[in-house]
Amino acid sequence: MAKRAVITGVGHYLPKRIVPNTEFEKTLNTSDDWIVTRSGIKQRHFSNEEETTSKMAILAGQQAIKNANLKVSDLDAIILATSTADMTFPSAATMVQAGLGMKHGFAYDIQAVCAGFIYALSTANAQIISGQANKILVIGSETFSNLMDWSDRSTCVLFGDGAGAVVLEAHNANGTKEDRGILSVDLNSDGSYREILYVDGGVSKKTTGYLRMEGKEVFKHAVDKLAKTSKKALLKAGIETHEVDWVVPHQANVRIIQATARKMGIPDEKVVKTVQYHGNTSAASIPLALSVSSQSGQIEKNDLIVTEAIGGGLAWGAIVLRW
Repeated sequence: MAKRAVITGVGHYLPKRIVPNTEFEKTLNTSDDWIVTRSGIKQRHFSNEEETTSKMAILAGQQAIKNANLKVSDLDAIILATSTADMTFPSAATMVQAGLGMKHGFAYDIQAVCAGFIYALSTANAQIISGQANKILVIGSETFSNLMDWSDRSTCVLFGDGAGAVVLEAHNANGTKEDRGILSVDLNSDGSYREILYVDGGVSKKTTGYLRMEGKEVFKHAVDKLAKTSKKALLKAGIETHEVDWVVPHQANVRIIQATARKMGIPDEKVVKTVQYHGNTSAASIPLALSVSSQSGQIEKNDLIVTEAIGGGLAWGAIVLRW
């Protein structure tokens, strides 16, 4: 009897403040049409001082636990993907653990920028398959608005804040591609591309810093690397492209999303898109998209899903799973 890690619950939280593109017209040489044409983004949510990364993660996590019909006491662990933890340390995950009233188990952060949720889900899957845990709350939560240079129109209009969460549970399975749960994982990174997407601050700089990006370079690498990692993950799972029900990509830019789908040979109607409403929420974007599309009935039980992401590092990867 094989074991699979199955998503049994989803949840999300979006900050109360919604910022339409027109708000940027007051301070930047930009327009709604310029932003929509280049990114597909129509609006995003920005957090206030109370809506920290950990607090949004708690709210998304509570929703996912409830959706899975579990109690906090049922969890073995919490893994939080974020690049914008509230503090240098402790981890935001332990702050979430405290906020949920969880005194047992273990909690830690994973930092792979926009690919963070893929890395976190992969790690949770490995810990479940190895028997180290049976039920893990996996969260992506980000407050990228704290990293924005508001004078840089090429970056500050693209990002948003939010949190998404899933509960991953061990289920007995047959070890075939018909199983529900995570069927394959493909992870990659290449640190030589650091300069095309990074934050110019950190502990060594004694400042938080601002996000810096070479947009054209990132686009070029994203489409190529995302299509390749997705194909590798499908090959590992023994699944043909035509069997895929949904691609749930990192919601960075609609042009990257569409170009990657074309390169994979996936029709546009099989691609889940939330970027128009959320902007790029980094590690939160995939769990946010999974939660929203599951709650709306778009994604249904037993659907075959490919989810993929790329972020600073560069770090990228893909996961094939059955809902």
